[in-house]
Amino acid sequence: MNPTVITVKPEKDYKLAITFDNGEKRLFDVTPYLDKGIFTELKNITYFRKVSVAFGAIQWPHEQDFSKDTLYMLSDSTGM
Repeated sequence: MNPTVITVKPEKDYKLAITFDNGEKRLFDVTPYLDKGIFTELKNITYFRKVSVAFGAIQWPHEQDFSKDTLYMLSDSTGM
């Protein structure tokens, strides 16, 4: 089972700095999703910065979200 998210911080270039409950800090790149369905709203950088932790994962006010599994498996620990 993958660890859960305890903090998220929006960074430049549509990346998210994420800390997991196992102590790992990783960088998740949102850019591959910005042209897909509900995620297009995240192109608005002001809205993108409204990301928050929810139920061990992350979400935005209009319910766009990424699961803890997606975030952990597709994030990069070398970028931190």
